[in-house]
Amino acid sequence: MPEDVMLIISNSTSSAVAKYPQIKLLMGPDHNLKWVVTLMIAVQLLAFYLVKDLEWKWVMFWAYVFGGCVNHSITLAIHEISHNAAFGNKYALINRYFGMFANLPIGLPYSVSFKRYHMDHHRYMGGSGIDVDIPTDFEGWFFCTRLRKFFWVILQPLFYAIRPLCINPKPITHLEITNLVVQLTFNLLIYYLWGVKPVVYMLAGSLLGMGLHPISGHFIAEHYMFLKGHETYSYYGPLNLITFNVGYHNEHHDFPSIPGCRLPQVKKIAADYYDNLPQYSSWVKVLYDFIMDDTISPYSRIKRTVKDANQD
Repeated sequence: MPEDVMLIISNSTSSAVAKYPQIKLLMGPDHNLKWVVTLMIAVQLLAFYLVKDLEWKWVMFWAYVFGGCVNHSITLAIHEISHNAAFGNKYALINRYFGMFANLPIGLPYSVSFKRYHMDHHRYMGGSGIDVDIPTDFEGWFFCTRLRKFFWVILQPLFYAIRPLCINPKPITHLEITNLVVQLTFNLLIYYLWGVKPVVYMLAGSLLGMGLHPISGHFIAEHYMFLKGHETYSYYGPLNLITFNVGYHNEHHDFPSIPGCRLPQVKKIAADYYDNLPQYSSWVKVLYDFIMDDTISPYSRIKRTVKDANQD
C-alpha cells in the first residue's frame, strides 16, 4: 500500500534556477510545436483516406502499428499544449482552442479536461482525491496478479477516462462543451466523407496506442515506485523522438514551463543532479517488469494527504 504523507511544496525549482541561471532562458513557448502538430494531423487525415477501402483486418493492423503511434504522439503534444507551450502563457485561450484542433485525430474529446486535471497533477502530485493520475482503490485491489495487470495495461485508456469521475469530478465548463461539439462534428464529417472504417481506425488507434503499446510504457515509468523512495523517473531512449521528450520526466516536473524540445538542455546543464537519479532505458521493459514483478501493482504509488487544496 502507498504511504500517506503530508504534501510539501518545496522551493527546489527556484533553487535550481538560482544554481543554474541559464535554465531560465529555456522557458517559453516552442514555436515549432504548432507546425509539428498540424503536420501530424495532416498525416492522419491522409491515413483516414487510405484505410477507407482496406479489409477490416488491415484497418486494425494499421490502427495499432501506425495510428496508435501517431495518436499517442498527438496526446503528448496536447500535454505540451496544456502547459501553454504552443503560444505561450500570454495566449492561454488560444492554446486551449489549439488543443481542440490537436484533439481531432484522437476521436474522443479530452484536451480541455486534460488541462484542468493535469495542472492538479503538477500542483498536488499524488494528492489523494485530487491527482487523478493515482489509480483508484479498486484498481489497486483487483489488478494484483500478473494476468490482471496485463489486462489493466490494455485497459489504461478506459481507466484514465473514468478515474476523474470517480476521484475528483469537476463541473463541466463551456470550453469542454465546445471541445465535445467540435470533436463530434469532425467525427461525423469523416464518416460522411469516407465511411465507418476511418472512424474505427481513428478510435482504435487511440485506444490501442495508449494500451499495450511500447509508447505506453511512459504511463507506468513516470511515477510508479520500482525503487522505494523514488517517485519520478526519467527515460532517455529513442522513443523520446516521437513523444515530445516526455521521457525527461524529472526535468519536466522540475521545470513544467520549459517545453519538451528543450528538456535535454536542462539535463545537460544540471547533469551533476540528473545523471545520478534512477532512470529507465526501455519503456517496453517497464511494461514487462510491471506485469511480471509480483511486488509491483497499481498500488505502487506515493499517495499524499492534501489539506487546504484550492481546487478548480
